Amino acid sequence: MDIKLSQCFIAVDDHDSAIAFYRDVLGLEVRNDVGFEGMRWVTVGSPAQPDVNIVLEPPAADPNVSPADKRAMAELMAKGLLRGVIFATDDCDATFERISAAGAEVLQEPMDQPYGVRDCAFRDPTGNLLRFTQPLGT
Repeated sequence: MDIKLSQCFIAVDDHDSAIAFYRDVLGLEVRNDVGFEGMRWVTVGSPAQPDVNIVLEPPAADPNVSPADKRAMAELMAKGLLRGVIFATDDCDATFERISAAGAEVLQEPMDQPYGVRDCAFRDPTGNLLRFTQPLGT
């Protein structure tokens, strides 16, 4: 039995700015853009991984979420505490230069980590943590 990652979800509060970031800055392709009952889901992914999708979803996309939970999620999202994604790259420094030149919020400049990668970190327009890692020695 094979189990593979198919989709992961990132909460965003502005789909248009998220698309501009994930498509135009990171170079991901937009695969789907769906509206349903006043909500919107946008699927993006790397052309190098056609079978892995990142769904940019509204926070509290479940229609049964209480108003108190929606407020709590909005507060967590504003602090950048809801989600994080780690991307692999073959050139951490070049990736850092491209993303920082586009104006993304830098959390960490490229550095070698004791666990065998060189990585850097940013926040997306919503505040989600994004890390970009390159195995050391490549």
